[in-house]
Amino acid sequence: MDDRRLARLRWRCRRGLLENDLVLERFIAARGAGLGEQEIAMLDRLLDLTDNDLWDLIAGRAEPADPTLAPMVRALREA
Repeated sequence: MDDRRLARLRWRCRRGLLENDLVLERFIAARGAGLGEQEIAMLDRLLDLTDNDLWDLIAGRAEPADPTLAPMVRALREA
């Protein structure tokens, strides 16, 4: 991933809910540059969720309605 695209993704990961912000910041710092197209697409779909819905997924209080997002949710939970 080029620097410009990574910066755009990092900006999109900024959330209003501090918990989401912290998890996403750690995730992007650790794995952002190595994300593949499919992983970026999954993350983009998750970032379309509201802050509370996203936090419920990350915190393990909910599972994604779309099972194709499960690998990215797992990765965020481990971040």
